[in-house]
Amino acid sequence: MGSFHYNFDLGGLCKTQLILCMILYFVFIVFSNQYHNCPSSNFFSSFWKTAPADISISSSTVVSPTISAVSKSPTISTVSNDSSTISNESRTISTIPNESPTNLSHLVIGLVGSESAWHHRKAYIESWWRPNITRGFLFLDKEPTAELLPWSRASPPYRISDDLTAFLDKPDLTAQRIIHGIMEVFREDHENLRWLVMGDDDSIFFLDNIVDILQKFDHTKYYYLGGHSEFIFSNYWFSFSQGFGGAGFMLSAPLAKALAKEMENCLRRYAHLEAADQTTMSCIADIGVALTPLQGFHQMDMRGDASGFLSSHPQFPLLSLHHFDMLEPIFPSMDRAASTRHLMKAAKFDQPRMLQQTVCHHRQRNWTFSISWGYSAHIYERIMPRSYLQYPIETFETWLPSPTPPHYMFNTRMPSNDSCEAPHLFFFKSIKKTPKNEIFTSFSRAWPRGLLACSPTGNNSAEIITKISVLSPATKRTKIDRCECCDVYRVHGSKAYVKIRECVTNEMIT
Repeated sequence: MGSFHYNFDLGGLCKTQLILCMILYFVFIVFSNQYHNCPSSNFFSSFWKTAPADISISSSTVVSPTISAVSKSPTISTVSNDSSTISNESRTISTIPNESPTNLSHLVIGLVGSESAWHHRKAYIESWWRPNITRGFLFLDKEPTAELLPWSRASPPYRISDDLTAFLDKPDLTAQRIIHGIMEVFREDHENLRWLVMGDDDSIFFLDNIVDILQKFDHTKYYYLGGHSEFIFSNYWFSFSQGFGGAGFMLSAPLAKALAKEMENCLRRYAHLEAADQTTMSCIADIGVALTPLQGFHQMDMRGDASGFLSSHPQFPLLSLHHFDMLEPIFPSMDRAASTRHLMKAAKFDQPRMLQQTVCHHRQRNWTFSISWGYSAHIYERIMPRSYLQYPIETFETWLPSPTPPHYMFNTRMPSNDSCEAPHLFFFKSIKKTPKNEIFTSFSRAWPRGLLACSPTGNNSAEIITKISVLSPATKRTKIDRCECCDVYRVHGSKAYVKIRECVTNEMIT
């Protein structure tokens, strides 16, 4: 009996201690969760690692902040390094109550150029500038000559850049004048400003797409949005962390204000730098802000024929083009100014689809169609998957001599004289809206391909096709998480007819 009582008392004491320990542990958990500086407990980490994949977590379940309850299986949340993927980043969405979405009136555009270049470059800007609607200014290095007066109403209003010789002792202040333009634009017009957009006097902006992208970002936060160069060495020589100014970059209002306030000190601090974009990036980095790169900005650091690049655009809204002075006209039988105006004809109908690539097949003839909306169409005389056609044909040359590849920030495929690899080329001709609320776009053959048919019998030659007509929905695409698909619904005589549509579930473009 004595032994029994001894064991009983000892067992009761152990149970009491165990209960007290459990109470203390849960009290600790409750109080530690009230203080966010305390690390969360990993007590259940082994459970999460071994939990079944189909485990469900109800909305009433308390989950550690480091656990994602979005997917079926709990996973540790991480921040993506791909800054171009913005649709799923909740941090970029404006959450200001009762605030209207960003529109064009919230943007102020600053263009910096020279009087001498404006004589032939103004056609680029006038192709997209919307008089009395677009806010902004063109900053020139000196007063315009008589040839430019009276000033065109189709051009942005101009200002003369500030004289910087008073506080910077340098023989060439071109780069500093460009950077100082940020402060000058902000000084001129910042009422109800959400975004400051900067570019060169030959930057071609697609304003509707820019507004759509900016609606995804919180303009009350600090943002520096821009694009890399296509040419690897340009990024290496200057910086992979900078937005290239010819393609354009965008500053949220708080960042623009902070940069304008610090401008003169920053220009003195980086007076030794000769590149404007590198200096801008350095000034912004000192404020504590890094570049968020977007694929739709195009510095166009390439030379020659850019049609291969423009025919396989990344799956991202087209935001800008640049360096048209350094490229051949992008449309046959047109000069650079006319080519720019012609491209903007399509952009006025549907900017979200501009240059978006759509691929479909006509299997009876063994043809593949690749449509770059608003710009070009290709016919290949064999069935090709989209995975291959997404790479641009390297019709262009490097911006500067580059001894060995890789040259570009993207993969390319080389031009070919193989009749099964080389496309028949068609370019945008005309566009209109149909009574059925569709957009009708026509593409005309550029020139004969000059190759034999891919098939030994010649039965599938596409040389007879001189015109491609494309129907697309007039409704605006709000998301580009997936490309569109298309059908070749008729081939008759010298004409082919294609209809663009949304891809169906599990559809493969092969």
